[in-house]
Amino acid sequence: MSFSSSSSTASRVFRGCRALLAPAKSAAAAVPPAAPAKASKAAAKAKPKAAAAAVPKAPSRPSGIQKVTPVSPALARFLNAGEASRVEAVKQIWAYIKKEGLQDSINKREINCDERLKTLFEGREKVGFLEIGKLLSRHFVKTS
Repeated sequence: MSFSSSSSTASRVFRGCRALLAPAKSAAAAVPPAAPAKASKAAAKAKPKAAAAAVPKAPSRPSGIQKVTPVSPALARFLNAGEASRVEAVKQIWAYIKKEGLQDSINKREINCDERLKTLFEGREKVGFLEIGKLLSRHFVKTS
């Protein structure tokens, strides 16, 4: 009697431990070192599923820095457009900086502003290239 009750208790404990160790044991047994061909077949089967999941959805409206918003009159004169996305504005400003050679020759992280850029960057003589986004934020009109 004592033997049977301890046996059933031991079997319940063993079943619980086996359930806890099952994921670790199955993960180690899932990739046997002697069966690389089976792993490649499984990987080949997984690729079509991944390709089906990667089908692009219908394009959604741009948001964030890609959203086209109205701009200030000063930026509108610079871009020759009343609306622009932040990405497009920064691209056009950098194209202008490179075309005019306004990047400082010694410290490449600084931009020497000419009269046209001074209207955008609060009249500053030099602007750090990481400051451009911050200084342009005031030129984008917030819409609700």
